Amino acid sequence: MVGARSIPHWLETLLGEKFFDTCTVHESAKKNEKNIFCLDCCITICPHCLPLHRPHRRLQIRRYVYQDVIRLSDAQKLINCSLVQPYKTNSAKVVFLNERPTLSRPFRGSGNLCIRCDRCLQDPFLFCSLSCKVNHLETATTEFLKKKHSCVSMPRVLCRSKCVAAASAAAATETISRRKSVPQRSPLN
Repeated sequence: MVGARSIPHWLETLLGEKFFDTCTVHESAKKNEKNIFCLDCCITICPHCLPLHRPHRRLQIRRYVYQDVIRLSDAQKLINCSLVQPYKTNSAKVVFLNERPTLSRPFRGSGNLCIRCDRCLQDPFLFCSLSCKVNHLETATTEFLKKKHSCVSMPRVLCRSKCVAAASAAAATETISRRKSVPQRSPLN
């Protein structure tokens, strides 16, 4: 962990890394694209560098629609991928590593939007990529800690009154948006 953040160092490095560049160590060899990430060393390697990293934990990075992806089954062994929309490619489910580019034309269908970048998603999912989920959780954790810290620094009576006011405002919003009764259908004559 880095400071107060809960993001593992290898995940932070993975999301910031550039893949599919030529390996500088094996420039003259064929198939020298760096498409493997060593979790223990936090570096990208090509297939020719693999023997040096045999005992290490590794992730293979793949390409899907010109974007970096990893297999969902591999990712789930390391991190919680719930609420990240998977895609199917070559009969394997994959998740995008980084935020996907936004579409130039607006999508007119129904469904969810990514909480972070407003990309259209299928119904139960909230994030289009791992980086969107990580960034959202990091921001939410930071905001929570700021609120908690500000509440700790103020007198207990003020803190309690603030919490009660926030709870009553949330309850008022809930009752306003709730449907008043079961809708009445017109009889079929």
